[in-house]
Amino acid sequence: MALKNLEDLLGEDVSGRYVLVRSDLNVPLDGNKITDDGRVRAALPTLKRLAEAGAKVVVTAHLGRPKGEPDPKFSLAPVAAKLTELLGVDVPLAGDLVGESAKATVAGLTDGQVALLENVRFDARETSKVEAERQELAAELAALVPGGAFVSDGFGVVHRKQASVYEIARALPAYAGGLVLAEVDVLKKLTEDLARPYVVVLGGAKVSDKLGVIANLLTKVDRLLIGGGMAYTFLKAQGHEVGNSLLQEDQLEQVRGFLAEAEKRGVELILPVDVLAATGFAADAEFDVVDAKSIPAERMGLDIGPKSRELFAGKLADAATVFWNGPMGVFEFESFAGGTRAVAEALVKSDAFTVVGGGDSAAAVRQLGLPEDGFSHISTGGGASLEYLEGKELPGVAVLGEND
Repeated sequence: MALKNLEDLLGEDVSGRYVLVRSDLNVPLDGNKITDDGRVRAALPTLKRLAEAGAKVVVTAHLGRPKGEPDPKFSLAPVAAKLTELLGVDVPLAGDLVGESAKATVAGLTDGQVALLENVRFDARETSKVEAERQELAAELAALVPGGAFVSDGFGVVHRKQASVYEIARALPAYAGGLVLAEVDVLKKLTEDLARPYVVVLGGAKVSDKLGVIANLLTKVDRLLIGGGMAYTFLKAQGHEVGNSLLQEDQLEQVRGFLAEAEKRGVELILPVDVLAATGFAADAEFDVVDAKSIPAERMGLDIGPKSRELFAGKLADAATVFWNGPMGVFEFESFAGGTRAVAEALVKSDAFTVVGGGDSAAAVRQLGLPEDGFSHISTGGGASLEYLEGKELPGVAVLGEND
């Protein structure tokens, strides 16, 4: 089903019309400082196009996980400042979401101006499990923008039924923003008419976070490379010693099932052959390179080792399609960033269609100073990407197809 999109909306002449945009501005903060503004920059094209067309643009977004009430440390003030800087015009921040400040801020907008509402998760109805409560909030958001339209441009949240994502798309004429449309097109390339070999690299901390996607990918991929903290549960499932490394004992049987399924289907499942085994979880921890099958009892693996990096790069060299989600080690610590860098650099060198699946992987690319244009696509939504690849419907996308 073709989704109504930003081009359709712009074709209707939005000059002087309110447009409510759901963006994903959930950026990492150190105090009040944004440490990675990738999601803000990704939101800019849609906001700029609407503003240049003369729309009165009202942006709603979340930051962090407040407990359904205002919390100063989760204020969108740093984001409003960053939007002001990047757009080159003042972006006022309302002091609330649908209260008096929001009403006054929206009413004061001129044609082509952008304003930001305060954190949508300061209202418990946003994430309520009660549909009527979400509908109530959506109705109040819609009332802020009389005669307006809704543009869904926060791909990082389209896998959730939340008021500002799902119910609002039923309360206003709804359109897919450029970012959401691009993300969906990329994911279709990963699931329909694949160019092979298709290689997926999964990392990150926990196997349990990726059970569904692993099960589904085993029916589709040619090669599956496993690194990061989750690799130690796979190694343990094979009967190897993993020392003090991150381990999910309750997932061992599930992982043994994955190993058997991969063998049955002829999927090449690649695990680290060596790791950096550290004395503790710290940036300055001492470490040795050890065989992945015999990590000393008092050590923990914090990154894949040099042989594993070479192995993984080799397994990516002939790929035609690659999806990568999750770092190979604790990339935030310089000493344990080498594995993640090796995978990223292998993808930059590759001629394959390469997709970085959001979250920590995207943050690593930027933190390690790698060229973002070296990848075919860097997703803004790790969880949404994984759920799509798991075969699940994305409610925030499906609802946009209801407006035809």
